[in-house]
Amino acid sequence: MASLLGRQNVIKGLAVLATVAFVGLPLQAADSKSDVSEIGNRKVAHKSIISQEREIAAGRQYAAEIDRSTKFITDPVINEYVNRVAQNVARNSDLKVPLTVKVIDGPEINAFALPGGFLYVYSGLLKAASEEDQFAGVMAHEIAHVAARHWASQMTKARILDIATIPLIFVPMTYPVYIGVSQALNIGVPVAFLKFSRDDEAEADYLGLQYMYKAGYDPNAYVAFFGKVLEEERRQPGSVPKIFQDHPPTPDRILKAEEEIKQLPKRDEYLVSTSEFDDVKGRLNTVVAALRKKDREGAPTLEKRPPDGSTQPTTKGQDQGDEKPPVLKRRD
Repeated sequence: MASLLGRQNVIKGLAVLATVAFVGLPLQAADSKSDVSEIGNRKVAHKSIISQEREIAAGRQYAAEIDRSTKFITDPVINEYVNRVAQNVARNSDLKVPLTVKVIDGPEINAFALPGGFLYVYSGLLKAASEEDQFAGVMAHEIAHVAARHWASQMTKARILDIATIPLIFVPMTYPVYIGVSQALNIGVPVAFLKFSRDDEAEADYLGLQYMYKAGYDPNAYVAFFGKVLEEERRQPGSVPKIFQDHPPTPDRILKAEEEIKQLPKRDEYLVSTSEFDDVKGRLNTVVAALRKKDREGAPTLEKRPPDGSTQPTTKGQDQGDEKPPVLKRRD
């Protein structure tokens, strides 16, 4: 009993120390995020008791789990293009870790970034974007989540609130430990898929617009994509893509983004979509159509057993004209 009480006191003590340490972390200057000329040199990352190295390790483990259970677009031309656009945004952001980009074969208008710089983009997002800047805008939003270390911040707060997980902060974060923490905090492996707070989403909007601007894209394209999503929802209720379900592009969110864009320095010209964007979209349509055809051909089919009762299936395409359809007779 005494040992149990002693352990509880130790846990409470660790929780208090962790809370004090987190509260005592220095805050960044209030206006540090407003100067776009300092992008890359400023500090926008949230303070966390989780190190950057540990965050990268967590992202790598989550990514490995996703990679094992997900179909990807493997076409080198499409992958090179998507990676190039994403890396251009990353170079013009506050990201402090390397960015790894993969294209998921899926119709969802979606993208998500794991902690530590692992970005996944659905092929449906590339199809839905009208211009390259819209496509880049969504990726800029996800890159902003990583740059601001929103995942590490969430985990820090969650662990401080959940005293039972506090001791895990002070031991090496092996894969089984991360599984345990993930299950305890209901985030699962793979992540399902990193739901952030409204404040985090607003900050990702704000930073993402700046990254678009710094990379040479018109940030208004991000707002235009919002409008496209809202129009689709009006046309077909219930069709809001997953990326917007938890934090929909409400009129207030759009107005806020428009106000933030007005604060950016004036620019005479922006990057515009070239024929390459349309070429890649056309190539993607061809690749996806070929994959769907392959899926259909590889799907299991039911074949009729020969009349002799053998297990040898009938040869596909053989002439079965002599066979008559079964006749149903009424029972007397």
